[in-house]
Formats: sequence, structure tokens, C-alpha cells
Amino acid sequence: MREHVESSVELRGALLRLRRATGLPVVFGGLLHETRGLRIGELNGAVTPALRGLAISAGSGLGGKCLALGRPCAVTDYPSARHITHEYDGPVSAEGLRSVIAVPVVVRRKVRGVLYGALRDALPVGGRVFDAAVAAARDVEQALAVRDEVRELLAPPPPGPSWEEVRQAYGELRELAPKVADPELRERLLAVCGRLETASGAPAALPGVALTPRETDVLAAVASGATNATAAVRLGLRPETVKGYLRSAMRKLGAHTRMEAVVAARRAGALP
Repeated sequence: MREHVESSVELRGALLRLRRATGLPVVFGGLLHETRGLRIGELNGAVTPALRGLAISAGSGLGGKCLALGRPCAVTDYPSARHITHEYDGPVSAEGLRSVIAVPVVVRRKVRGVLYGALRDALPVGGRVFDAAVAAARDVEQALAVRDEVRELLAPPPPGPSWEEVRQAYGELRELAPKVADPELRERLLAVCGRLETASGAPAALPGVALTPRETDVLAAVASGATNATAAVRLGLRPETVKGYLRSAMRKLGAHTRMEAVVAARRAGALP
């Protein structure tokens, strides 16, 4: 329950930022719950309670289409839109909504929620509004991904080798590879690292991110819990150099903290 409340707070903040950035009169959204499915739980700018608590089924309406496809969807005039079903016309009309955009919140290839922005006029949603809605969804994704990582770290280890042990082994291989003089053996070690990076099946959620080998080495050390000083010793670098690589990686990944950088690198398929 506490986790659900915290996630709702993050969703509420993302919606508030979206409305302030775009001037949309109404923004709303909900997160998937294990037992209750997806319900609209957060609204900003609504003048009626018609949408609150509305259960969204995959494939139904605009949000259900977004939920099923896992990609943004939009309609210019909701009541007359031909490419969606119309189970929710009543609540949408009660709120007076016409032009609506729905953006999925996707973490590890799973849709975890949907964010909506709406106008009370039948006008196309511009690119600036679309980009802001996608950015708001990414903020929620990042928060959920970090929470998932923390929960996994605190969870009791499963029987047999754990995924964290695999990640630990990956970090040790990344540290070892640059120290191997034999170029053929070094390339084989890096090839093994490459297979481990994609072994989790995580999607490339951040297309276009290109980390250098040393940036990846530093992030792998950080992921294992190493401080900058410890990473410097392991990698044979100066602490200032480690800081530089870490700052560069964080900038490329759009991360503000070390943990966010690790999570973003995993989402991009750069770390296991």
C-alpha cells in the first residue's frame, strides 16, 4: 500500500509539471495495480468527478488502446474518433473533453500506467505538448524503475545464483578486461560482457545513448556499490577521472544521481 501511495505522488507531480509546461486544461492518469488493474487515480484541472476511479481495460477507448499497444495515442475529437472504441464516452463527455492524448508509462517492457492530457476543443495536439507528455511519462518510468531496483536489492535472494551475482561477475569482468594484455583474450572477455548486457531482456528504452567503454566500466563499478575512490583503484584510474566519466555518463543518460544513471544504463541495455 505504501509503495502504491508513493507511486501516486510521483504520478501527481508529473501531471502537475505537464500541465504547467503545456497549459493543457486537464491532465489525468493512473498506474496499474496488481489486483485492481488500471484506474484513473490522479486528475488535475477536472471540473467533475466523472473520470475519477474509472477502470480502463486494455483495448477499450483511447487509454485502453495506449495500454494495449504500449505507445502514445491521440484523437482530435474523442466523440467522433473512428479508431477507438467508445465505452467511456459518457465520462469523457461529462468532463467536456474533445482532443485527448494518452502516453504509456513503460518499465522493462511492461506498461505500468497511462498519462493523459486533454483539451475541451477539437484541436490537434502540437509537437511541444506531445514531447512534454512523453517526458512526463519518462519521469514516472524513472521513479518506478529506481523503486523496482531498490525493492530487488532488499528482497531475499532466490535459491541458486541470483541476478545480482551475475551483475557482480559482469562488473569484475569489466574491471579485468582492460588489464589483459592479449588483445584476442581481451576481446573475448568484452564479448562475454556484451552478452551479459542483453541477457536481462531489457529494452533499449533510451535509443541513441552511446556510452564509451570507460563510462560503462565506471557505471558497472558504481552498480556494484563502489565509491569513486574504490572504482578508481579497481580500474587503475584517478578518482577525478572516475568522476569525469561518471558525470559524462549521467549527462548522456539524463540522470541526476548515481543510482538513476545505473538504472538508466540498464534500461538502455548498456548494463545487465
